[in-house]
Amino acid sequence: MQPQIHLGYQAELANFRLAYSRVGCALAIVLVLGGVALDHAFYPDQVWALGLARLWTSGVLVLLLGALYTPRLASTYVRVITLLWLALPQIMIAWMIYRTQGAASPYVFGLSLALYAAGIIMPISFLQGISLGVFTFVAYILACLGFAAGAPDNASVLAGNTLFLVFSATISAGCTWFNEKARLQLFQLQHEVSEKNTALQQTNKALAEIKGHMMQQEKMAALGTLAAGLLHEVNNPVNYSLMALNMSMMDPLVANSPELKESLGDAKEGMQRVQSIVSDLKTFAYQKPGDETNTRIFLFEKALQSALRLTGFELKGIAVTVELPMDTHVRGDEPALIGVLINLLGNAALALHKAARTGPRIDVRAVRTGERLEVTVRDNGTGIQPDHLARVFEPFFTTRDVGKGLGLGLSVSYAIVQRHGGALRVNSEPGVWTEFAFDLGLANQNV
Repeated sequence: MQPQIHLGYQAELANFRLAYSRVGCALAIVLVLGGVALDHAFYPDQVWALGLARLWTSGVLVLLLGALYTPRLASTYVRVITLLWLALPQIMIAWMIYRTQGAASPYVFGLSLALYAAGIIMPISFLQGISLGVFTFVAYILACLGFAAGAPDNASVLAGNTLFLVFSATISAGCTWFNEKARLQLFQLQHEVSEKNTALQQTNKALAEIKGHMMQQEKMAALGTLAAGLLHEVNNPVNYSLMALNMSMMDPLVANSPELKESLGDAKEGMQRVQSIVSDLKTFAYQKPGDETNTRIFLFEKALQSALRLTGFELKGIAVTVELPMDTHVRGDEPALIGVLINLLGNAALALHKAARTGPRIDVRAVRTGERLEVTVRDNGTGIQPDHLARVFEPFFTTRDVGKGLGLGLSVSYAIVQRHGGALRVNSEPGVWTEFAFDLGLANQNV
């Protein structure tokens, strides 16, 4: 963890250092030029000489500021450039001390102020702070000694100013140490908060998924309870009605009356539709997750071929590609899984016909993953809107026109796949594609 924090801290510090270095360099330019007023107040007879020094220093600072705004130079040499523009005003002030009164020059306070500003404001390291302090001390001593070589100098003033500079350099270095430590602690705190926020977001996401799964389970259980109560009440009358309709259609009078035969045929078709709905509801009424009776081994490839044949009419004009592994033996209820495939292929075909897309296609793919066979059915149809995506497995939810479907297909398929120990999932990009995926246990899976 510490190396990662260190690398992250260095990356953040680099951006922080660059931003402050740019602002600090610009401020240094303003202060160096603004110091002309001090020159006029203390040494009016040397204003031009001191002013030229300030102009020359400001010109170099402008070049360094330009380098800080050059991405390639700034990213590589920001530390060097920062130390250069910090040291350059110190060199200028030391020269001005040499040029004016040596140890007695009031510009010594400019050296101290620059040290304080660097230590308190600039994000330099402790060693860099010490280096700047030593550099400033040496520059001041050389300036005073150079001035004393041409004229007598006040030793006591030199000693006092030197001691003052040592104090300033010490305080500046101490500030850089505390600031560096505070910055690291602040970054560590931000890093910890960020990690906790990430963990919290992941937890919230997991809870939302669990909540959605539990709601889906509750809906399926409620529908199962409803279906179980309806089966005996509806199924027997339907069977009696179908039996009566079949006997009626065998009557010679019906054969001689096309209108009566058509009416009885319509009635029979309606009752068969009711019977199909009841059959679908049985999936919910009697589903038993993990039921050991559904462990028969069959060839998934064969089941897929059956589903493709049964949906052949709906798939007319649609290119269907199939990609399967060499061995597709799985365990489960083959007829029920054929129904799942029929439902998925039929929905894909409907979406493609609705989209009226050139080059409609359905891609069926299966891959072996561990002890499961992962199956995906993908189409390039209309896609599913985000607000519908979370509801596609809800019983009786449908986007079809009234009378075109009850919305039980996907919910029934969901229950069937769940009964086989898998999960039916959906993903989509509206207007581009939709993909349904589910997994089945392989024939060699431990049961």
